This record gives sequence, structure tokens and C-alpha cells, in this order.
Amino acid sequence: MIIAANLKTNLTREKTAKYIKEVEHFLNQHNISQEVFVFPAVSNLMSSTSKVVVGTQNAYPAVNGAFTGEIGYEQLEEFGIKTILIGHSERRHVIGETQESLIAKFDFYKNLGFKIIYCVGEPLNVREMGHKAMMEYISKQYEGIDTAYENLIIAYEPVWAIGSGLTPTLEDIEMVHKDLKIKSAAPLLYGGSVKVSNITEFLTLDNVDGVLVGSAALYAEHFCTMCEHAQNLEKK
Repeated sequence: MIIAANLKTNLTREKTAKYIKEVEHFLNQHNISQEVFVFPAVSNLMSSTSKVVVGTQNAYPAVNGAFTGEIGYEQLEEFGIKTILIGHSERRHVIGETQESLIAKFDFYKNLGFKIIYCVGEPLNVREMGHKAMMEYISKQYEGIDTAYENLIIAYEPVWAIGSGLTPTLEDIEMVHKDLKIKSAAPLLYGGSVKVSNITEFLTLDNVDGVLVGSAALYAEHFCTMCEHAQNLEKK
């Protein structure tokens, strides 16, 4: 299973280093064999040679250049970063990234062999239009994306459930994941108000290969517990 933490714009560099060290120690101490990713704030990127894979939440599709406020491959390479999060709903709906810009980013980092966690999902007004309309909306987020890329991981995030404490029903999640699996055989994560108390329910659903966790992962001990739950499920 894949357990990923998106720390967003939280924690300082010092606190992030401590966080990653705590998670690394826990994974080793408890023989956790799951794939574990941590995406810190861009200012807190650091090298990691442990079981914890450190990825970037964003990067510009260029090695370097005159792109104020962005980072490129040159900065990622310094830390050995080879994993990137692309298409998160906050990048789409808050920052305003278009599908065209996401495709450019995807293609650039695909050509560099990066592991890409590509996010898709729908806002509440689209979900309320019904399953067919919702799937049509999500399908457009697949346009231009190489769904057969060997280093691709897809994360389904109902936008309205992120950080709200609201979640779709387990049946709804299974239905969407079943449809999305037809579009790509890549591992498929669920994201949207995932926390310690409900992660086991999500991980036992058909076609759910892991989770992308936001605010509930800000405390290392909580994230470690989630990793442990995933490990325990695999033992059964």
C-alpha cells in the first residue's frame, strides 16, 4: 500500500526535519514495508535515503530559468528529489493551474523519470449533478496525461471533502475508484479527510491502493499510526 502525507504550507524546516526523522525511526522500528511518501513545503525539501520518500508538492517544468517564485529540476536534483505531486485540487482551484499547464508539467517530469502522484477530483456542485456528470468532469482531468506511465500514481480527491471533515460514503468511493481503474492500471489512492479513525475503512475498499493524507498527517505520531494500520491490514 501507499501512504502519502501532503504537509502543504505547514511546519518550519526544523520541524519538518524532526517530522521525517520520527517517521523514519518508526518505520524501521516497526518493520513497515509500505511505500511512504512525505511532501513538505518547498522551503523544507531535503535529501532522504531512508524508507521515507521525500517529494515536492510543485515544480516548474524547466531545469532552471527566469521563473520568479518557482523551483525547477536543478533545485530538486540538489536534494535527490525524484517524486512530484501534480494536479492537487488546491493548485487547480486556488492557484488556478489549467489542464494545459499540468500536462506540460507532467510531460517534463515524466521525461526525467520522476514518480508522479497525479490528483483528480470534483467540487461539490459537480458531484450534486450526479455520477455521470461527475465522471465526465473527472475524465477531462485525464486528457493529455499518459495514464500508462510506469511511474504514475493517481490520487482521487473529492475537492469538497478535503479538510472539511466530510467524506463520500464508502460505496461512493468504491464506485468512483472502480470507474477510474478502467482509465488507468496505475495505483489509485484516496484523499479527502483521511484520518487515523477512518483510514482502515478506506484501505479495505476495492481498488483503493493507498491514501493521500493532508491535515491529519501534520503530526508525525498520527501519520505513523496510519502507516501501522496499513501494515496490519497487509498482514491479515
